[in-house]
Amino acid sequence: MATPPSSRKSPGRRAAGRSASKTSKGWLKEHFDDQYVQRSWQEGYRSRASYKLLELDDKDRLFRPGMTVIDLGAAPGGWSQVAAEKVGGEGVVIASDILEMDALAGVDFIQGDFTEEAVLETILATLGERPVDLVMSDMAPNMSGMAAIDQPQAMYLVELALDLAGQTLRPGGSFLAKVFQGEGFDEYLKALRGAFTRVVTRKPGASRTRSREVYLLAHGFRG
Repeated sequence: MATPPSSRKSPGRRAAGRSASKTSKGWLKEHFDDQYVQRSWQEGYRSRASYKLLELDDKDRLFRPGMTVIDLGAAPGGWSQVAAEKVGGEGVVIASDILEMDALAGVDFIQGDFTEEAVLETILATLGERPVDLVMSDMAPNMSGMAAIDQPQAMYLVELALDLAGQTLRPGGSFLAKVFQGEGFDEYLKALRGAFTRVVTRKPGASRTRSREVYLLAHGFRG
């Protein structure tokens, strides 16, 4: 039988704790020094992620007034906030996340796991008969730092997002998703190209350079 680990911290554990503390402090400093974080405070956006979407819209013209948009993994609301501004009063933005999200003008928020039948039915009921023009997903799993665990979980989420897009998008509609480069990426890109007429890869300036994240934008849903 293996000897139970001692509850007393070894010097090595204390050193690891100090290292983790230094890492946390370094992350916090980087976060608060980040130009996009500072801009979000100054300009009233809920997160630095808003600037990724603003840049994508500037380049690819994602939004137009009156559109219907679904935002998956929406909390804290940075993307929904941008979408609501862009589609205007005649548009519809339906946001969903497992986490709570403070109310946003022009956004219908549905809390829960959209892969559960009750949550999906609520999303569809909120849509009514409106065809969806854009499904977007900024979802990511809680990262462990172990690629063998994180990458499959991340790919699973974007596969679920694509499945929802397939159920709700109008013919000709668009799909935008954050995807992490690694195992499963090429297969996913192939699936997108089969379902849409045009697929492009984007890396917005607000994405941290070291991150493996890219954004796949697909236009022209084949239906």
